[in-house]
Amino acid sequence: MDVDLFSEKILILDFGSQYTQLIARRVREAKVYCEIHPFNMALDAVKSFSPKGVILSGGPASIYDENAPMAHEGLFELGVPMLGICYGMQFMTHLRGGQVARSIDREYGNATMTIEDDKDLFHGFEKADEWTVWMSHGDRIERMPDGFEVLASSKNSPVAAMVDASRRFFGVQFHPEVAHTPEGPKILANFLFRICGCEPSWTMASFVSRTVETLREKLGDERVICGLSGGVDSSVTAVLLHEAIGDNLSCILVDNGLLRKDEARKVVAVFQEYYGIDLHLVDASKHFLDCLRGVTDPEEKRKIIGREFINIFEEKAAELGSAQYLAQGTLYPDVIESVSFKGPSATIKSHHNVGGLPEVMNLKLVEPLRELFKDEGREVGIELGLPRELVMRQPFPGPGLAIRILGEITAERLEILRLADVIVLDEIKMAGLYEKVWQSFAVLLPVRTVGVMGDERTYEHVIAVRVVDSLDAMTADWSKIPYEVMGRISNRIINSVKGVNRVVYDISSKPPGTIEWE
Repeated sequence: MDVDLFSEKILILDFGSQYTQLIARRVREAKVYCEIHPFNMALDAVKSFSPKGVILSGGPASIYDENAPMAHEGLFELGVPMLGICYGMQFMTHLRGGQVARSIDREYGNATMTIEDDKDLFHGFEKADEWTVWMSHGDRIERMPDGFEVLASSKNSPVAAMVDASRRFFGVQFHPEVAHTPEGPKILANFLFRICGCEPSWTMASFVSRTVETLREKLGDERVICGLSGGVDSSVTAVLLHEAIGDNLSCILVDNGLLRKDEARKVVAVFQEYYGIDLHLVDASKHFLDCLRGVTDPEEKRKIIGREFINIFEEKAAELGSAQYLAQGTLYPDVIESVSFKGPSATIKSHHNVGGLPEVMNLKLVEPLRELFKDEGREVGIELGLPRELVMRQPFPGPGLAIRILGEITAERLEILRLADVIVLDEIKMAGLYEKVWQSFAVLLPVRTVGVMGDERTYEHVIAVRVVDSLDAMTADWSKIPYEVMGRISNRIINSVKGVNRVVYDISSKPPGTIEWE
């Protein structure tokens, strides 16, 4: 298919919905490229983007709130199809002269919708049949704008979907992007292909070939430094760059002493021995432990680790010399966060990556994955031939085991946690759950409990096991793993990890908790 990778573009304007990233993921899954931008994106920028269609996201506001988000009215003169979802539909109604009013009954959760017109958006659906959709709104359409007709209705929403067929403007009161709307992908596909006329050209095979070619042209003979942790993002970034510029790439792996068991050795084996990448291992484990001695505050731990990482990375990079670029495994969710219309997020915890390095080192930045979601990054890894075990690896925090040890970091406590962590991952993998859950790990608590082993009283450490389900780490729920798996994890840890006599299971969700304990 001779279609440029970025010629088929959908623009998603974000009005603050918790589901906005899900809309983008569903569009990408349909193999159509899209980008999320704030609702107040300048009209000239929208025109320059040249979308084949525009999606207006939902949002928490009422259209009548004092500071309700309003996009530029010129959007409706672009001549491209538009789909308003929930608040996006209400915004469309309000701006086009219709009327939005408070619902008699707030509609939240599963609802039954009846389709009254099975063309276009509901092509392939049976007219008059009832369909399950997910609603989340307190307002509804009281009167449609001139030119609009009803497409579907529900008990509390006489206008659950509407259309201005002549201008190809559509609105839905429900959320087609969430899993609770089973036919949602089909509805979005109708918008993308039947209405916008997009081609399914966004594939990771195309992305790899295009990106390799672009990197070669951009970088030429310039040298690039890449911080390699062994995680999915940095690993895919390194192999993609190596494919493009070969020996002009040098990678640095800083062993901060906070990695999992044998992790540094495994990373070296894959990237240096198998791929032939110029990889430099810096063993700074003793240095980091010395800097962390006596520190118990989690925020202070993160800042120390981040600061020392930058210092050591910078020192090693200077030894290698002559680099002009720094490579980072930045992903699209990071980019979205940086342009969020709500402004910078509140600091829940300091993140540790190499984001501060270009300013310190005066290097230009290259971020080949910045257009991708996490699952797309994994697909790129598969396309590049990376081992599945590495590509499907669960997320691991930048500060490593330091934030899974509550209290002071010592060599002894690190060894206890490493051994427990191996057992958790081993049992999760043997149960066939590793790729089904988002994360699974052990946490060492700063308490000791009384126990009995071999008729003797013990007073030893407690390990908490954390296994969560999530799509993007923004929200998460504890995994309901089988009791027998929990039992095996507990028995193995208590029997084989010296110094532990109790194992507990964390059943907290995010929010209000976080995935990591610190």
